[in-house]
Amino acid sequence: MDMGFGFVHLMTEKKSKAEVFKARLFSTVLLWAIVTGMFLSDSPWAFAGFMVLLGSTASREYFAMAKNANFPCLYRWGFLTSVVYLVWIGCVLASGGSAALDTVSAMSGAAIAFVVITTFVIQLKYPIEGDDSLVSISGTLIGFLYIAFLFGFMARLCFIEPSVDGEGVPGKWLIIWVVAVTKFTDMGAYITGSLIGKNKMIPHISPGKTWEGFVGALLWAQLAGCVLYAMLPDDLGILGGWHHVVILGFLLALLAVVGDLAESIIKRCLYAKDSGRTLPGIGGALDLIDSLCFTAPVLYFYIRFVI
Repeated sequence: MDMGFGFVHLMTEKKSKAEVFKARLFSTVLLWAIVTGMFLSDSPWAFAGFMVLLGSTASREYFAMAKNANFPCLYRWGFLTSVVYLVWIGCVLASGGSAALDTVSAMSGAAIAFVVITTFVIQLKYPIEGDDSLVSISGTLIGFLYIAFLFGFMARLCFIEPSVDGEGVPGKWLIIWVVAVTKFTDMGAYITGSLIGKNKMIPHISPGKTWEGFVGALLWAQLAGCVLYAMLPDDLGILGGWHHVVILGFLLALLAVVGDLAESIIKRCLYAKDSGRTLPGIGGALDLIDSLCFTAPVLYFYIRFVI
């Protein structure tokens, strides 16, 4: 890829701060309108459908970035298996609720085995040129596991506890909690780093991140987690008490930072500034869910095996 051309292209499309703010405001209002509609409907299909849409869009962005960077990858196969998997577990959970969680776990294991085996089989029809074949297989599997599989845990969190009346989405407040903790981590890192950040954290991956911002991220995550739990102790009773809330706030903040850095690795390797333009002013869907791909699975397993 011509890095010089990419730089010129980005410079010619650079927008003013006012234009960026308007675009970001539009995307934010749109997202909140969708989330509000989901909560008002309390429909399992609405929640599952939104998760499937976000995950599928993020998968498309990943494989599009790989293709644009001429990165060896089975683009269509990777995207197809990701979408089918997300739709599959979304439908099973929306129709079966918490009773379907064990089924989804078994399905996920079968899906991973299927994708690994078939990816190798498909790669057999292409000639071996250096390490391109192995890179292609690895890139395809990373796309499926990193986005479709990991983000799929957001849908599981919606139904991690049984519904009292057999209807609705019992884990909807848990979704709000994990999103708040994750996003406040990002916000805390940005604000604190902008104000007092001096010591670079990992400059070879993300030059803007500082250790001061990292400490701010941990504090803001605790703020979001504890305030929400104090406001909604009954709705968030599945978190098991204050000591678990504090532990999870710290743990999820660490994972949110790692999740953000993980996407930075991918974008740097694929010469991309943003994962896409799905959300004007914000970037792509992958930019929106990157940290959640790391926090959602850990929260799910912590609740199931610790709490």
